[in-house]
Amino acid sequence: MLAVVASVLFALALIFELAGISLSVITATLLTTAGLLCLALYFAGIGAREVTYRRRSHR
Repeated sequence: MLAVVASVLFALALIFELAGISLSVITATLLTTAGLLCLALYFAGIGAREVTYRRRSHR
């Protein structure tokens, strides 16, 4: 999930950079930094879904 959030932030940062948009404190640099933070958390295993299935033994 965090990787998807990071990709959206990077896409927004690219759009902001190409269009020259800056909304008060929200800049392309801020969005890039937030995307890198999401990637770092994703690679650290934070927010990762761990699905475990227990198999019952049929005796």
